[in-house]
Amino acid sequence: MTELRPRARLDPWSAGAALIAALVLLPIVSVVWIAFNPAENIWPHLLATTLPRYFTNTVLLMLSTGAATAVLGTVTAWLVVMYRFPLRGVLEWALLLPLAIPAYFGAYALVDFLEYAGPVQTFLREIFGWSSARDYWFPEIRSRGAAVLVISAALYPYVYLLARAAFREQSGARIEVARALGAGPVARFWRVGLPLARPAVAAGVAIVMMETVNDFGTVEYFAVQTLTTGLFSVWLESYNAGGAAQIATVILALILVLVALEKSSRRRLRFFGAARGQRPVEPIRLTGAQGVLAALVCLLPFALGFVLPVSVILSHAAANLEYWAAPGLLRALGNTLTVGGLAAFLTVAAGLFMVYGVRLTGRRLPRLLLPVTTIGYAAPGAVLGIGILIPMAFADHALADGIEALTGVDPGLLMTGSAFALVFTYSVRFFAIAQGAADAAMGRVSPSLPMAARALGQSARGTLVRVYMPLIRGSVGTALLLVFVDCMKELPATLLLRPFNYNTLATRVYEQASLENLGEASPAALLVILMGLGAVLLLARASR
Repeated sequence: MTELRPRARLDPWSAGAALIAALVLLPIVSVVWIAFNPAENIWPHLLATTLPRYFTNTVLLMLSTGAATAVLGTVTAWLVVMYRFPLRGVLEWALLLPLAIPAYFGAYALVDFLEYAGPVQTFLREIFGWSSARDYWFPEIRSRGAAVLVISAALYPYVYLLARAAFREQSGARIEVARALGAGPVARFWRVGLPLARPAVAAGVAIVMMETVNDFGTVEYFAVQTLTTGLFSVWLESYNAGGAAQIATVILALILVLVALEKSSRRRLRFFGAARGQRPVEPIRLTGAQGVLAALVCLLPFALGFVLPVSVILSHAAANLEYWAAPGLLRALGNTLTVGGLAAFLTVAAGLFMVYGVRLTGRRLPRLLLPVTTIGYAAPGAVLGIGILIPMAFADHALADGIEALTGVDPGLLMTGSAFALVFTYSVRFFAIAQGAADAAMGRVSPSLPMAARALGQSARGTLVRVYMPLIRGSVGTALLLVFVDCMKELPATLLLRPFNYNTLATRVYEQASLENLGEASPAALLVILMGLGAVLLLARASR
């Protein structure tokens, strides 16, 4: 008599987790496949001509921006945690505000402020009596150095936020012992504070460098040829999918090396504090010139990253009130709310499903796939755009041909001809934010609550809806807002994947600013900044 074995049931949570992971990985796999199987191989041509320049500029930009943000973010975090000085309470939160402003907004504002017809050079000519540019020297505005300045001013809060948290968690006793042994302010920073905060600083710098690689608007406006601008050139000007995928693969390899180095550095650096009784840091009061200097040091990055771009954009928005009623602005706002809202909802819903499924099921596959799905956030938007556009266009044409063969009606391009591709790309790109928020929120729920619900007969779905959701709805709302704001600011993927004559607020700002029409771009830019401020305020509240 043969032994009867129970039939393996299909676990919907495991299947759903596998499907989500496959969708997130699809663009990455697609890029690599197209790069190694191009219809027209231009790899030798790229190596012999433009690729070395693209690669060199990208690496130099990454290293320069990483170093600048490491200094700005770490020094300002050390000052606001360890000292009391004028405006400290305001600056502690104001230093986060540049996160609300995309770097390319800062580029437009800096050029408008410093160009020949701008207020700075106009003032210099009036004061010194110069009549033309031949009479004086002024640094080149559209240059790699200016790009480093703008990107650093926009991205240093990533380092600041993580470094501030690391300094706060340090023991006040260590600082006091260092002072008692005669260590001055610089020695306490280098020998005590910085070594303990180095993993957090390294993580922040890694995020900055990944965002630098992703940047397109700033480097394109400053005429700095990077791998991302090269990808756009090969795809939009040469119409060579294989060449674009090959450049995208180089970008992806650079990002993976960066992630590996960051994780390796964190593994080597492990520091432990006392489990109980750890005394918090007591800030030292700075008075006189020292207090003013500390305030000025913290004011400088805030002024460059927030005050300058907001002031320039506000002045143009106030001087061109007629553009607030422009039909193009209203359409761009509607498109942004539609695709950003839909992408945020789908991304957070998928993140909740996957995290809950991993916690619910005892299977190994979902647990292994969970960390893999964060790779989309590391991949630049231009890379994901190429990885999604090419296979989706092929599938779109096949689908349209099939429908036409069956019905005799040509439906057009249903995916690439609509905002579907944009929503999908946003979901892949920012899935890690939703997943991280869901995982952290569910981790704070006592395991006894869902266990009691299941014991009382609740299904897995009922437990999620009736137990988890009421307890984590605040975190879910925050994740929705964060994902929406990131979707709203995303430029490279939007430029690649948007349908014809379809603008979001970000692309409208880019198009008008590229035409040197900052007045018409300013209302859309101001709307982006206002919505971004909401996310930053939530982030500041969560990090108190």
